[in-house]
Amino acid sequence: MTGYASASGAGQGFEWTWEMRGVNAKGLDIRIRVPDWIEGLEAGIRAVLTKSLSRGSVSVGLRIQAVDEGSAFSLNEAHLTDVLTALEMIEEQAMARGISLAPSKASDIIGLRGVFEASSQEKDVKQLTQDLLKSLPALVDDFKLMRQTEGASLSDILENQISEISELTEKSAMVAEARKDEMKDTLKANLARVLDNADGVDEARLAQELATLVVKSDVTEEIDRLKAHVDAARGLIAKGSPIGRKLDFLMQEFNREANTLCSKAQNVDLTTLGLDLKTVIDQMREQVQNVE
Repeated sequence: MTGYASASGAGQGFEWTWEMRGVNAKGLDIRIRVPDWIEGLEAGIRAVLTKSLSRGSVSVGLRIQAVDEGSAFSLNEAHLTDVLTALEMIEEQAMARGISLAPSKASDIIGLRGVFEASSQEKDVKQLTQDLLKSLPALVDDFKLMRQTEGASLSDILENQISEISELTEKSAMVAEARKDEMKDTLKANLARVLDNADGVDEARLAQELATLVVKSDVTEEIDRLKAHVDAARGLIAKGSPIGRKLDFLMQEFNREANTLCSKAQNVDLTTLGLDLKTVIDQMREQVQNVE
């Protein structure tokens, strides 16, 4: 089912914002968008989501930026040593040629490129990853809460649809019972037609054909299975998530029985009820895709 959540945080010289979205899917499809330089973050996110969710197409995104903390100046001692060595060599060669140089000032040396430079504080990426992952469960909880709110509404819809299927099944049972006399007359007519043309026909084959006629007109098993599926569906919904895949399978069974009921109907009213059943079952199947 659908869901959305966002959360913000800060630490290790950074500020960040999480966003989590989910849409309907038969399985669990996780998509993660995070900066590549934060080591181990994507694997950690996937582990949390896999443990917490079982169904849906879920995407998680992270926006992160460094907080401006100003710059600190540092002395590049290695570069300073190279500069002083070079100055010493220059002064020695100048003296050897009788050239007098003005004394060097500290301020002149500091001003040389690379001697005294600005450097940002080094960030602890490992600790940053831990801080980000610590902030993730709260985001997932908010996301699940929104899905649960939607799930409560979805539960009511499914309950109503199951009740409708149950009512149509009961009506089908009543029509099937009322048509017995009609089916008996039809069977007698078929039997008479068969007997009139039974000369030379194998008796075992004749008995088999008659049995087939009876089976093709009996919808008792289909109605009994529909009633059993109604009870099973109600039990699953009362149990709660995760039930999406079980309900999805149950909808296939509902549809199979409704199809068979229509094919065996041989009665306008029963056929109409079977088609109504198929309509409600199809509507319920669409809703079941939203169930985790």
